[in-house]
This record gives sequence, C-alpha cells and structure tokens, in this order.
Amino acid sequence: MRSFLTILTAVAALLLSAGTALAADRPVLTIYTYDSFASEWGPGPAVEEAFEEGCDCDLQFVALDSSIGILGRVQLEGSSSKADIVLGLDTNLMATARETGLFAPHGTKLEGRTSLPVDFADDMFVPFDWGHFAFVYNSETMAAAPSSMQALIDSPDDLRIVIQDPRTSTPGLGLLLWVKSVYGDKAPKAWAKLAPKIVTVTKGWWDAYSMFLEGEADMVLSYSTSPAYHIVVDGTDKYRAAAFDEGHYMQVEVAAMLKSAPQPELAADFMDFILDDGFQSVIPTTNWMYPAGKAGIPEAFSGLITPAKSLLFTPEEVAQNKSAWVGEWQGALSQ
Repeated sequence: MRSFLTILTAVAALLLSAGTALAADRPVLTIYTYDSFASEWGPGPAVEEAFEEGCDCDLQFVALDSSIGILGRVQLEGSSSKADIVLGLDTNLMATARETGLFAPHGTKLEGRTSLPVDFADDMFVPFDWGHFAFVYNSETMAAAPSSMQALIDSPDDLRIVIQDPRTSTPGLGLLLWVKSVYGDKAPKAWAKLAPKIVTVTKGWWDAYSMFLEGEADMVLSYSTSPAYHIVVDGTDKYRAAAFDEGHYMQVEVAAMLKSAPQPELAADFMDFILDDGFQSVIPTTNWMYPAGKAGIPEAFSGLITPAKSLLFTPEEVAQNKSAWVGEWQGALSQ
C-alpha cells in the first residue's frame, strides 16, 4: 500500500510539473488598459475568457489609472514596453498617440463591422465602444435639471457640481472640449461663470462619481449611459442624465497595437477580435457604453437620453489646441 501511495504521489508530481511547464510555454499577450476595464466587474474577465478560448495563450491586462495614464506609460517605456496592445485611448488622444511613432497598423477590416454614429476609418486604431458625456443627477433630490449648457452655467451658485481634471481624466478632457465646442472663443468666460458651482475637480472619474453618490454634489460629469448601470445593477431609475439643447460631446474609445509588441501575431488577432461578438456583447453591461460593433443593446438603454447633436473635434484639432485650451481652463478657474 505504501508503495502504491508513493507511485501515486510521484505521478501527481509529474502531472503538476508537466501542467506548470505547459502553462509556462503559453505565450503571454499583454494589454495596458484602464483599471475599471480590467476590474472583476468590468469587461476584462469576460473578454479574456472569450479570447483565450480561441488561442493557446495567456491574456493579461495591466490596469492603469486612466486613458491618459496608458499613453503616458508607453511613452515612458518606448520600444522596451512589455505591452502588445493599449486599450482605452480615445479619439481625443489618437493624434498624439500616432505622433509617438510607437504604434503599428492593425490590419483589421473595419468596413461593415461597426455601428458608430460617425464615420470611422483608421489603419492604426480600432474602435471598441462609444458614448456621450453628460451631467448625471438624482431625480429624487433634484426636481428639474438644466436643459442646456447655458442653463447649467446660469444656474444659482449654490448648485454643486463635481468634474474631472482634463489633464488626467478622459471625461475631464471631454468636458473641456464640450465647452469649447459650444462657446468657442468665449469658453474662458463660460468657465469663469461655472467655476463657483464646482465643488472640486478630481483626478479621475470614480473619485467624482463616488462623491456624487455620497450626496456631496448635485450633479456629476459622467456619461449619458451611466443611468443604465443603476437600472440594471441597483434596480432604480432615479439617476438620470440631463439632455442639453446644444448637443453632447462624443467619445469613441479605441485600441492600438505597438510596433514593438512581443507577440505581434497574437496582438493582430486580438485587434480583429475586438469587433467580434465575444468582445462587443459584454460592453453595454460591463463598461456601460454603446458597443462599436454590431452587438445588441439591452432594454435598460432604451430610456436613455438621445443627444440632439454629437459634438466632436478631429484628433488633429485636439492635438494642436489641447495645451492652449487647458491653459484657458486653468486661468478661468483660478480667477
């Protein structure tokens, strides 16, 4: 009996060793993304599982604090980066990312595979979701929300709003561009009038949104799709997005593969996979955005606001003017 147990132990050890060796032999695809995408409640786990079903590989997400942080990380690392793909940039960062020279053409066919409300054709970036920025409020504590950006600016100064920093946050940059789209050269005056209502400017989206949920602000800069989360997860429709007459600034999130990708073939496969159902179908109820591909939209999205107009600067316009527009914003808020 003792000899039999010894043999079993030896066999088990060999099997474990063989399994470990096989796991170690699997190529690793490394994707830099923002932390909410990679979190256990985000799209990351489902996307990882779906992609690994069709590849003999190990997909690993590296979670960073923001889209701006993702680009900054690969710029610092340069060609020595361990990343194969960055996932979570948007159209406002595309031109800056392209100018780094770090990214490669994706080779993925986009025509006929997307459902974006704007034309999108790019050989370096693949869209994976989209949405509109919006101010979210609690309808149980705020009976009537502003119906325009101008109405928000003209609101009494006791209205409390919380926004994000355009230097560190994608929504913060989105609001900067939204105000610029509406007011042009008069944007600094608009910011100066809005400033007394701003409780604080946070580094990232979650800091601002959590303050709002805790009752520290009446409205928070977020997305027109944010109420869908509360409908599906919390079972309440009290959180709503205010529809602005001037239109809403749009965001299209994208992915790109690096020229120095350690696993270029896997990276190219993943770029193509982005528009497949295995990726797109999980976006609405995990990333709470509209899918860029042909996936269906949940019923909870049917009651969301539909912006009268989608506002969007070209990537080149943002790259050329971002620094000056941030300077205007800083100057107006510091008065």
